[in-house]
Amino acid sequence: MEVPNEAYHIERVLKGDTNAFALLVEYYKDLVFTICYRITKNAEDAEECAQDTFLKAFKNLESFRQEAKFSTWLFRIAYNNAISKQRKLKLEYQSTDERQVQNVSFDDTESGLNNLGNAQRKHYIKLALAELQGEEANLIGLYYYNELSLAEIQEVTGIEVSNIKVKLHRARKKLSVILQRLLKDELEEIL
Repeated sequence: MEVPNEAYHIERVLKGDTNAFALLVEYYKDLVFTICYRITKNAEDAEECAQDTFLKAFKNLESFRQEAKFSTWLFRIAYNNAISKQRKLKLEYQSTDERQVQNVSFDDTESGLNNLGNAQRKHYIKLALAELQGEEANLIGLYYYNELSLAEIQEVTGIEVSNIKVKLHRARKKLSVILQRLLKDELEEIL
């Protein structure tokens, strides 16, 4: 997912045309905000983090080696900014009980989701993602929503590919537990 003529716009910015950076910001602003939001879990903090990301990218654009994609480089800056902001704010996340995660059945969750309409399914998945810890939600988002490869996720997060696989697996299991609980609560409300 690259902006058309990205290298051309980067070159223009490096030659002093600061307006060319506006196209890059416009193209990537939603993705950068999403990465920041998944970690900070707060729209205001995510907005501030996204702005900081673009400022850092602009100031350090000459250090971009163009060996990797610009988006990967930018997402790495966003990820690091969000992690730093999260550490500063010392946010605590509600964690899913590990005992629940070990006894998960993906079939139950999948059949429960299949019984819902598309809008309801998206609603419950969004609720479940909101309950995941920042890193887990971010990895799920980078992999499924942004469709980054494991190697690209490694570049963004600095986490080894083998560790990413493990964390994605655990995040999927936790998502399943959360979805089962949410779907059970929904069923109890209906009955």
